[in-house]
Amino acid sequence: MYSKELLKGTLKTIILKMLSESDSMYGYQITQKVKEITEGKINLTEGALYPALHKLEADGLLTTEKKTVGNRVRKYYSLTQTGNGRAKEKVEELKEFMETLKTIINLTPQNLAWSN
Repeated sequence: MYSKELLKGTLKTIILKMLSESDSMYGYQITQKVKEITEGKINLTEGALYPALHKLEADGLLTTEKKTVGNRVRKYYSLTQTGNGRAKEKVEELKEFMETLKTIINLTPQNLAWSN
């Protein structure tokens, strides 16, 4: 599993990406899908997930709908039109950031030497 610090900066992007791949999902479903896709390397906690979902909803990127399934009421989240656009932007931004990190991580002592 990855550290909370690494996940904190990417959580909203992960949520937006998951919802962009589905019509709607409920919180537990999001956590399980991420866990499945990452083979357990990313485990979203309720304490991190729900505040992020509420913030995305407050920002107008998500809508919610309550549905009764069996004897349970579930709150399903889906992207708004704005949220769909933002999901694409955030995923692209993260891809570029990861490429930049890769450049930094692959630096060798020769690359770090000051040119005179």
